[in-house]
Amino acid sequence: MSEQKNGLTYAQAGVDIDAGNRLVDLIKPMVRSTRRPGADGEIGGFGGLFDLKAAGFTDPVLVAANDGVGTKLRVAIEAGRHDTVGIDLVAMCVNDLVVQGAEPLFFLDYFATGKLDPEQGAAIVSGIAEGCRQAGCALIGGETAEMPGMYAGDDYDLAGFAVGAAERGQLLPTDDICEGDVLLGIASSGLHSNGFSLVRRVVEHAGAGLDRPAPFDSGRTLGQALLEPTRIYVKPLLQAIRATHGIKALAHITGGGFPENIPRVMPASCAAELDLDTIHVPPVFSWLATAGGIAHAEMLRTFNCGIGMVVVVDGGQAAQVAAVLQQAGETVTPIGRVVPRRDAGVVYREHLDL
Repeated sequence: MSEQKNGLTYAQAGVDIDAGNRLVDLIKPMVRSTRRPGADGEIGGFGGLFDLKAAGFTDPVLVAANDGVGTKLRVAIEAGRHDTVGIDLVAMCVNDLVVQGAEPLFFLDYFATGKLDPEQGAAIVSGIAEGCRQAGCALIGGETAEMPGMYAGDDYDLAGFAVGAAERGQLLPTDDICEGDVLLGIASSGLHSNGFSLVRRVVEHAGAGLDRPAPFDSGRTLGQALLEPTRIYVKPLLQAIRATHGIKALAHITGGGFPENIPRVMPASCAAELDLDTIHVPPVFSWLATAGGIAHAEMLRTFNCGIGMVVVVDGGQAAQVAAVLQQAGETVTPIGRVVPRRDAGVVYREHLDL
């Protein structure tokens, strides 16, 4: 077969296969660092393998979740910092698994960009690997897509896919949630990965620069503060679930805040009554509310406001569950109770200290 002189190549069309291979070589040690029982393969095959029996499960039910990082990526791109958004990607998926009582087993990522920079890609995957280590799950594969014409400049997008398992009969929520159960709040690490379209609008409105000191934290730039990674609650929650058998439900406080996420795990006859004055509100939220003139109700339905996870537990076991979580390094506060539902799924007492 004769060579076509001056013929176009894939690289000339904007896709660099050599750069993709370079990225794979850079991330192989990161992927190996996430190995766990059930997953010990190398990346590079056509699919990732996981052995449920080797992971210790007898009669498992699989639980799957997928998510992204949202427009927090725009902050990462503009700040030129890419090593933490991978943690966010993993967190948004695995926190949704553990609220159903499932142990995260493995994770896959999708990284799409207009022009592949292997070093930038490796920084992103380093965060993904760190998130997997924090969650105890294996990074068993993924996809890197270089798509010129789809993404402008340095833009990129991330998606994550996680699978976990629980033994049959041990899924959450339980069917015995009732009036008088206690709501424990576990502190967030900050904004997590929600509400960033509004955050970015506030930053623009306030004329704040990502490379300048944060108005609410002089020890960091605004970009560094806003990119604080989402907290991964998997290991402490699994420990509390297994040690106490007292957790009835968990609600991951993501987009939609308290009023959208807590009712998802409640029976139709019950509501959550929150004592807002018990919640410690981190300074970033107070700054957003003030600089953006954001109403109290809007803060509650957009952001986590300092509580990344809500735990529903029998009143008699609340202290035990809280103690296990605190010993695992979490900050835990009783923030309310389960009451009969009359109208809204979440009702409030007092106000947030913004």
